[in-house]
Amino acid sequence: MTTEHLLDDRPLVPLRGSASKVPEVTVYFWIIKVLTTGMGETASDLLARLLGPIPAVALGGLALTASLAIQFTVRRYVAWIYWTAIVMVSVFGTMAADVLHVGLGVPYVVSTPLFLTALAAVFALWYASERTLSIHSIRTRRRETFYWAAVLATFALGTAAGDLTATVGFGYLGSVLLFAVAICVPAMAHRWSSLNAVTAFWSAYVITRPLGASLADWMALGHSRGGLALGLGPVTFAWTVAIVGFVGYLAVSQRDRQVAAAV
Repeated sequence: MTTEHLLDDRPLVPLRGSASKVPEVTVYFWIIKVLTTGMGETASDLLARLLGPIPAVALGGLALTASLAIQFTVRRYVAWIYWTAIVMVSVFGTMAADVLHVGLGVPYVVSTPLFLTALAAVFALWYASERTLSIHSIRTRRRETFYWAAVLATFALGTAAGDLTATVGFGYLGSVLLFAVAICVPAMAHRWSSLNAVTAFWSAYVITRPLGASLADWMALGHSRGGLALGLGPVTFAWTVAIVGFVGYLAVSQRDRQVAAAV
């Protein structure tokens, strides 16, 4: 799936030659995105088990803040900086959903529509301000702020949605199959129907979270919970190695760097 400019996808002020702060959407983008969602799921659970929930959330929040601070400081897309921030969003987004459910007792059937509402509010504010939600337009600080708010909301929503399906009868493997089918829907609707590229992108982006998280949970959790019992530590390590490998390749090849559009 690729993204396209909307007719109104223009910076609010001239930014000739400005560089994009996010990667181009290629097959590598989707592979790494799914890997980060799964790694974030198991890493969050592992940290909570090793450190306790409160220290884990505090550490995750600090790491997220630091990674986003670096991301906002650089002037263009840098593969390892961007994807480090995505990993930290994944870890903290998982923690946010888990805190509501485990810490505050909010059921997934409530938290899922709650996070969906939060995401819709971010998109509404973003569009009202910028008149576009295209990732090809992330060349101003304000748009980048909206972008990362949306990313954080998608991770929290996807975590809650994935846990919801896993606990209402689908199980983790069933959830993997469900979301694997679901992620094809916006791609096909964009290719063969009238769904615009921006809507298709964000729809698929949301679905990658429960897809990757369900897959990682299925691999890591015990047989009593329908998993392969590979363990949180080994799965987190293996998925991290895979992420590092793909990001390292992109950092060298720069195959996912957007070409700056003329204004």
